[in-house]
Amino acid sequence: MTNDTTSDGLIDVRRAGERFHTTISWLDSWHSFSFSGHYEPANTHHGLLLVNNDDRVAPAAGFGTHGHQNMEIVTWVLSGELEHHDSTGNGGIIVPGLAQRMSAGRGIRHSEMNPSPDTEVHFLQMWVLPDTDGIDPGYEQRDLTPQLAAGGLVPIASGQGHDGAVRIHQSGAVLWGGRLAAGETAVVPDVAFAHVFVAVGGAALEGSGALDTGDAARLTGAGARTLTADDRGAEVLIWATD
Repeated sequence: MTNDTTSDGLIDVRRAGERFHTTISWLDSWHSFSFSGHYEPANTHHGLLLVNNDDRVAPAAGFGTHGHQNMEIVTWVLSGELEHHDSTGNGGIIVPGLAQRMSAGRGIRHSEMNPSPDTEVHFLQMWVLPDTDGIDPGYEQRDLTPQLAAGGLVPIASGQGHDGAVRIHQSGAVLWGGRLAAGETAVVPDVAFAHVFVAVGGAALEGSGALDTGDAARLTGAGARTLTADDRGAEVLIWATD
């Protein structure tokens, strides 16, 4: 963990290997924040972001039916396929480029399984609290592949009405994503809290230096910062929240 404090705010870099780690026979999961049996009082959230889990699930395995309440859950597949079914009757297979939002509301049950008999699925699951409890549970998915192919950052999930994004019930949060080509630069939004996660590849963050695969930077009042992909390119996810 590296903290860079300037007159423009704080940048807290968390390296991939510093995350909490869960491994069982079918799951390899890295947790950016306290989760399940892993708990650290000083590491429970950043802004409105509570969960940033980096999961790999073995073929023909996954999370059986379980429940959630009062949580906005966004799932983003990096490789492979993830099959979703829930108690509202929604179901389908999520692939890279397809954003999924599940609003747990007053209560929802769902399963997340790897339907492939021979290929691992790698995905991120991210949770934010809703701004209203007890809403009707709901589900939405959108294919953002064309927008991502155009370059730059794309709104993936938004509580602020961004075109093309799945809608989350939290007006203080937006998830931006990008598949940056080698040398391509994007700008981290100027917000109270920004969580910059490098899911694939590597990138340099202005004022902080190189971020490798699985690294994150937590910006607090740090203003707009440039993020430049290295020669591998980078798939990045940035939560901008109150």
